[in-house]
Amino acid sequence: MNNEVIRLRRLRQSALKVRALATVLDAGKSAGGIYERGALLNWRIARIATGRLRAHPYQSYQRDPGFFESGADRLGAILVGTMAGLRGHGVETFLRELRAAARELDDTRALTLSADLSDALGRAQASMRALIEDVQNEALLESGVDSDVRLDAADAMSAQRLATSSYLAL
Repeated sequence: MNNEVIRLRRLRQSALKVRALATVLDAGKSAGGIYERGALLNWRIARIATGRLRAHPYQSYQRDPGFFESGADRLGAILVGTMAGLRGHGVETFLRELRAAARELDDTRALTLSADLSDALGRAQASMRALIEDVQNEALLESGVDSDVRLDAADAMSAQRLATSSYLAL
C-alpha cells in the first residue's frame, strides 16, 4: 500500500505543476483554450489522487502538499512559463509537461489495485490523450508547419486514436 501512496503523491505533484504552468501560460487568453482545458484536467487528476490519499486510514498518508512545496511549484511555473512565452515556445513547453504528467498517470493507473481508482484514472487518461493531441496540433500551428502537413498529421492521429483503446484487453 505504501507504493501506491508514493505513486499517487507523485501523480498529484506532477498534475499540480502542469496546472500551475497552464495557469501562467493562459494569463489573459480566451476562455476555453488548451491551457484552460489542461488546467482543469490536471486539477481533476489532482483531486482524484488527493481524494484517494485522504481516504487512507493512516494519518501520515493523508498529508497534503506543503506550503513551501506549492510555492516552489508556482514559482517554477512562473519562471518556465515566462521564459517560454518570451521565446514563443509556450505550446511546446506545455506539451512537454503534459507528456510527463501523462506518463505519471499511465504508470499510476497501470500499477493500481483498486478498480474504482483505475476507472477514474482511465477516464482521465482518455481526456489527457485528447488534450495532448489538440496541443500537438496547436504546436504545429505555432511552429508554422505547412497546413497540408498539419492536416495529414491530424488525420493520422485521429485514425490512430480510433484504432487504440484506452483499456487493455486481458
